[in-house]
Amino acid sequence: MSVNSSFKEEKKEMDPPLPDGDMENESEKNTDQNEVTSRIIESSESLSLPDTLAERDTPGSDTDLEAEDSEKAFVSITGTELYLEACRLMEVVPVSHFIQNLDKPYINLNHHGLGPKGVKAIAIALVSNTTITHLELEDNCILAEGAICIAEMLQENSSLQELNMSNNHLDTAGAKAIASFLLDNISYLHALKLSGNNFGEETAPYFAEALTANYQVKELDLSHNEFSEKGGQLLGQMLASNTTLEILDLSWNHLRRKGAEALGRGLRGNGALQMLNLSWNAIGNEGAMALGDALKVNNVLVHLDISNNQISDEGVKKLCRGLDVNGKLKILKMSNNPVTVEGAISLLISVRKNANSMMEQIDISNVLVNETFIKLLDLVCQMHPELDVIYGEVEGHVSKLPKQYPNPMKVFQDYLKDHNLQLWDFFRSIDEDGNMKIPVAAFRRALMQESSIPLDRDQIGELVSKLDQNRTGVVDYSHLKEDKPEQMPVEGDIEEKKEEP
Repeated sequence: MSVNSSFKEEKKEMDPPLPDGDMENESEKNTDQNEVTSRIIESSESLSLPDTLAERDTPGSDTDLEAEDSEKAFVSITGTELYLEACRLMEVVPVSHFIQNLDKPYINLNHHGLGPKGVKAIAIALVSNTTITHLELEDNCILAEGAICIAEMLQENSSLQELNMSNNHLDTAGAKAIASFLLDNISYLHALKLSGNNFGEETAPYFAEALTANYQVKELDLSHNEFSEKGGQLLGQMLASNTTLEILDLSWNHLRRKGAEALGRGLRGNGALQMLNLSWNAIGNEGAMALGDALKVNNVLVHLDISNNQISDEGVKKLCRGLDVNGKLKILKMSNNPVTVEGAISLLISVRKNANSMMEQIDISNVLVNETFIKLLDLVCQMHPELDVIYGEVEGHVSKLPKQYPNPMKVFQDYLKDHNLQLWDFFRSIDEDGNMKIPVAAFRRALMQESSIPLDRDQIGELVSKLDQNRTGVVDYSHLKEDKPEQMPVEGDIEEKKEEP
């Protein structure tokens, strides 16, 4: 017997007949919210209350006062009361953190051990919630049953925009439920994280079909899900027609050569995707070549991560065919590939000869470089002062003492003092948007182009690290707004304020 049916039977026994007018008013309360709540409760037989509960709630017992008609209960109560009632139905302990934050836009329930029943109660409470926009549910073992409940809730909820359901053992049934509501385009979600859910190759068609026609989701994380070459081919076909997705994480799968080739073909005509993470997919040199061909024509992608992909110098040279002409890519991550200084130099040459290059960061942090590379990098940075290349040790310098130079923060502050400038004034002069957050690349460019500031490339890199300690990609100087104009913040003040959350 389901929860709804048992409660309906109790209601018939407990409540006297209503007058005709009241009966009409009562029927009007059975809204769409109530129907969705009922579907969530009945979505899995394994999560129904035991029949013994209905048997226990007999007339005259102490539990008579708790027995209510579920339809009436879920229509007439909201918020905390609704959640507590749902917990009672599911026989789970309420999560106090959820209750305390029901009126806030962000709730983090990661690692709370909710299980399928616990997430059912939360789904019921969120059907009509209008305040929560970001919900974290990672690592709660909600299984496919929980995913189905969340999918039901999302059909009615109009406020939730970001959802994390990573590492929840959703499996194939959960993937199918999620893909189904994505296909319907009835959710307001624009960011969805589904990493580590054992989806496997058989679920790739579900997501490929759903995302081909979805125009809501802008950010999707499908990492750690064991998609292989066939899955990569289907997702590549999806990219060719998707017009909304801006961030896609497919790292830690098994896409390999054919999958990367398909994704490369999809990228050629894609006009939306800005960030693509393909790290740890063994795409090899063939995959690098496919991406290089895509970069020849793609004018949207700004961030590409192909770290840990068995790409050698040969693959780098094939990738550079696209970098030679691409005028959009800003960040290229290639760490932990078997690349030597030869491949590293090829990357610099591509940036140097491409007058339209927008490159701001190249990560080849495992590559041992040499003096030739350093000299070339200095030349390239004269043309592209915003460029930051992260490389390994310099050959022949490993055993030597590290380079000695004055503290770059003090040098910068001395420069400002000598020119009667405040830090606030300097930042404002290069803040094009006026939002008190300067992209690291713009800050680096300003320092490199100001010849009167006695800082070299290494010192500027260290200064950037101090001002952007959390590696957010921006220098946030909003805290300086409260400082008096005549005061000059010292290094300790800046670092202390940057560490504040």
